[in-house]
This record gives sequence, structure tokens and C-alpha cells, in this order.
Amino acid sequence: MRRPMAALATVSCLVSLAALTTPALARGHGRAADPVGAGLGDSWSGPLSTVGRYIVDARGNRFKLKAGNWHGASGTWTGSGDPNDPANNHAGEKSDEMPLGLDRAPIAEIIASFHELGLNSIRLPFSNEMIHDTRAVPDASVAANPQLRGRTPLQVYDEVVRALTADGFAVILNNHTNTSKWCCGIDGNERWNASQSDARWENDWLFMARRYAGNKRVVGADLYNEVRRSILDDPNWGLGDSHDWQAASQRAGDRILAEANPDLLIIVEGINWTGLPIDGFPHGRPTLEPVAQLSHTLVRSHKLVYSAHFYGYTGPNHSGATGIGETHDPRYQDLSRDQLFDVVRRQALYVAETDAQHFTAPVWISEFGVGGRDNTDQKSRDWFHNFVDLLIANDTDFAYWPLVGWHEGRHGNGWALMAWDAAGHRMGLHDGDDWRAADWQRLIDAPGRTGHLDPVRTWSMLTLDHGDFDQSSHMRGEPDWDPGARKAVCPDGERLAGLSHTAYRGLCTDAAVAADYTVVRDESFVDADWAYGFTKLQCPRGQAVTGYSARGADLSSVLCTQLSAAAGTATRTVWFDRGDDRPDGTPGGDFAIGDYKGQCAGDEYVAGVAYRRVIWSPDGEPDALLCRKLA
Repeated sequence: MRRPMAALATVSCLVSLAALTTPALARGHGRAADPVGAGLGDSWSGPLSTVGRYIVDARGNRFKLKAGNWHGASGTWTGSGDPNDPANNHAGEKSDEMPLGLDRAPIAEIIASFHELGLNSIRLPFSNEMIHDTRAVPDASVAANPQLRGRTPLQVYDEVVRALTADGFAVILNNHTNTSKWCCGIDGNERWNASQSDARWENDWLFMARRYAGNKRVVGADLYNEVRRSILDDPNWGLGDSHDWQAASQRAGDRILAEANPDLLIIVEGINWTGLPIDGFPHGRPTLEPVAQLSHTLVRSHKLVYSAHFYGYTGPNHSGATGIGETHDPRYQDLSRDQLFDVVRRQALYVAETDAQHFTAPVWISEFGVGGRDNTDQKSRDWFHNFVDLLIANDTDFAYWPLVGWHEGRHGNGWALMAWDAAGHRMGLHDGDDWRAADWQRLIDAPGRTGHLDPVRTWSMLTLDHGDFDQSSHMRGEPDWDPGARKAVCPDGERLAGLSHTAYRGLCTDAAVAADYTVVRDESFVDADWAYGFTKLQCPRGQAVTGYSARGADLSSVLCTQLSAAAGTATRTVWFDRGDDRPDGTPGGDFAIGDYKGQCAGDEYVAGVAYRRVIWSPDGEPDALLCRKLA
């Protein structure tokens, strides 16, 4: 998150020591925090995963992210002047690449305030620069935590993670920026690879994921913050180039799960801004809208969470800027309550609200916030009230920005929920003079889905748009089963349910399948002519199609995997060469928009794929599926 600013290219970028001391009672005004979270750590067990639109803990119980952002480790320097001068840091708050406030209050006291707020999880931003900074933090910057003297910023980050998780909090690692700057505009942090290579970004994530792999309360990898336009280039969702955020987040998420830490949630934020914020030119905030057409399928199922950010001073087509970069588009706070609900659902919440789709996943509003005591702008106050209502109505996971700030004489960066002055006196949300307190408490206390969640059917998309898409951990360890061809494989435990006619998009769903597999390139296993005149690639009896390959536009082979349950005998042919042929209700959603699709019913599995090459249609693309009943 960032405060409004005049910027051409966008935007709002906007944005242990198991217990270092006994959690102290909150100093200054307000209520005393419950000691050691009043059993927070006993109320859930990591790691986390997903069931449909919900996040669940290791016991299968709903774990709603009631979170906040403890910022600072990603940097607060504005990018000009001496970074050691507080005046050149955002709101005069110099963090020295550490979570803010360690110069003013002990870690235990800060964490106790998070319990007081009713949180169960913390989004902990960092920068790639912080990871590699080997300088010791200034003594003065850890004055209230002298045990941290001589540590590097990363070592301080380690201790904060330890202290938070020891007190029961779930921690989400957030790669907020490349450089340790308070972003936005053109600052080198527009994309994950804006001022560093893709390789460094991915390797830094592998390093961080491995670093905390032994701590099951480190639950998530929030891959990058507010991807947006640079001077000349927009990010995109699916073009396959160096600015393709969908592909980059897919690749990084798979590598984290396969090479570093299979337990982490992979959190993918939508695109924050594209286009030039100039009246008459295309521009806007795509957020999560592209997910409906192209979603992620990770190498481990039930680990994907999508996220989005909303602030009243930005808008669906408003960068949040004032002056240069400001347009006449409405801000979110200019919208009526009904308009706000409709827009936020269209831009983000539909991903969680629409059941049984290839894109269905939890949505985490990982940043939202507003100015507090000194804020007299009624529009922003009304927006916050309405936005809290929306979060409550949709039972949405959330994280407020920011939790910690500075104050002097009860004035300062008024966005923080908790603030400390130079003498260590705390100013808290519940001191009685912060108008946000009532709305915040409504949000924390709001009823929602709780308890154990039974598994729901999984739907996953496959694509050969830009190369191989092998999402099976098992097959990744096997030799190349069709060298030179583009290959797509369902995640382990899933089978192919549907296929498109020309685009080689696929749809997977749950199956009881074993590890044994067969590659089929001809009609060796065909036992009946279920597609007369067409070439048929059919699995051996008792095996289901879990992958396919293509050379150019031609179907090359199918990958068959043994069903661990008995297969039925009833079969039918599903043709999709001249139109869609899918079950009623189109379960799984449109996995190849604009293309013909064939799909077996929910109680069937794909046992074969047929194609045809003729003079007037030389491309051997999929035309029909052999659907066989499950026993």
C-alpha cells in the first residue's frame, strides 16, 4: 500500500527467540493485551491448504486469515536524499529494512498489540535487497530490542518470524519490492523483474521458502506486490513474454512447492495497473479479472490463493494519483455502496464466490486501509464502512495496511492501527478516539464459516499455450515421455475431464489414480471403433487419460494412468469438432474460451482421444473423447 502521490505510470504500489520477553501489557491508553495470545497457537495447526474457496488448517478446519501488514522490511526510503534521514522516508518513519517500530517498543509488546486487535496472521513484507544486505542494522534502530544489535536485516526478520510464530500467529512471507524503497511510480519495483532478473527473483524465493521450511506456522509465499506498468511496458496475463505475470507466478509457485517447501500456500496477486493514467488513453486495474480465462494449476493441488488490494482513493480505472497521473475516473470512495459491491465482486471476489470452476480459490484482500484520527474526509470514512460491510457479507479473508506506525503527540502517520512515539508510549486503535474502532471490531467479530470442511471436487486447467505444462510431480521425475512435443499433464491425483478442439486447453478433475502410466501413440489398445474414420489414441483397460502432447497443431500422444478403483464398462463418444459437447451446467467452467470443447460427465473418465487428418483439414487436432463410466 502507498499513500496517494502524483506519478505518471501508476499508481498506488502501494503500494524468538521463541519469546524474547514475556508479552507486556499494552503501554499507554487502551485495553491490556491477553498474554501469549490467549491460546491462539492451540486453536490451529499448520500447514494450511485450501478446500474450494476456503483456507483450512492441517486438521481440516477453516482458517480465515484475519491479518495485518507489519511493514518496514521492504524499506521506507522514498528514493531521494539520504536514506538515513527520517525526512526522506515515508511519513518520516525510517525502518532500516526491518519491521517498523523496533526502535520504540519491544517485539513482545508489538506482538501483544496484534493479539489485542484480534488477528491470527501477519503479512510480513520484505525486499530482495534486504535479503542480500549484509550490513548490521544501526543500534539506534533497535533501541527497544537491544538483543538485535549487530544483526543483519535478514537476521532481524528471522527473529520477528520466530517471535510471531511462537506466539501462535500464521506468517505469510511477502516479496513486496525488489529494492528497499517505499514504492511507487517509476522506482524499479514495478514488476518482479523490473530491476533484477527472473532467475534472481526465483532463487530468492527458493532461499526464503527453504529458510523457514521447518516452521509450520510460516504458511504462505505471497509472490509479489502490486505488479504494474513501467514507463513503456505493461505487465500482462498470459502472453508468454518477459512481462507475463501469470506465467512468472506459475513458474515461481511450482518451483517453491517442488524444490523448497511443499507446505506453503502460493499467493498470487492480480495485476494492479496497466496503461497510461491519462484521460482518453486505455488504462485500468485488471486485478483478478483475467483469472476467469486463464487460471493457475500448481504442481501441488489445494495450495493456491489469489489476492487483491483495494483503497478508497484508487478506483477501477483510477491510479490513486493526484496532479500528474490523475484522471477523471471515479475512485472507489466515489462509488455508491451498491456500485462498490458490484465492482469489487467483478474485479476479485467472483473467484471465490463462483463454485466448481477451474479458477475457484480463496481470495485474500491482503491490503486495505484508511486514515484514522486526523481523517476528516467523509468519503473515505464511508468507503471504509462500506468495504468492511462487503468483507463481512462475503466472509472474505483480509489483511489491513499497516499495523504499526509512529506518532508524536498523538499525530503522525494516521493509517496505522497501533503507533508508538519516540519515548515508547503507545497509541492504539481502542483508545477511544479512533473512529475506525467500531468498524474494525465488527469485522473481527463477524460470523463466518467455521469448523471442519469436507473436500469438494477439484477442477484444474491445462494449457499448451507457450510450451510444456507438466503439473504432475511424479511425471516430472520420469524420463521425457514424448521428446520434442509439447506436453500437458494433470496434477497427481487428477484425471483429464475435458479437452478443447484447437487450443489444446484441458480440464482436470479428481481421480483415484496410481503411479503406473502408459504412453499411447497409436491404436494398439483400441477394442471397438468408437470414432469411425478417425485415428484413436485409447488407454489400456482400467487406465484414464491424465495428459496429452502435441507437435504443432497435431495431437501426438496421450498419457494414461492406472485407476486404483475398478473401471466400469459403459462407454460413449463425445464429439466436439463442430461445437461444444459438455455436461449440463458445464462443471469446471469455460477452460478454453472461444474454442469448441468436449467433456466427460462427472461419473466418467476420459479413456481415449480421437483425431483426423484429411486433405481439407490437415491438422490432427482433437475431435472426440471416449468417455467410460467409473465403477
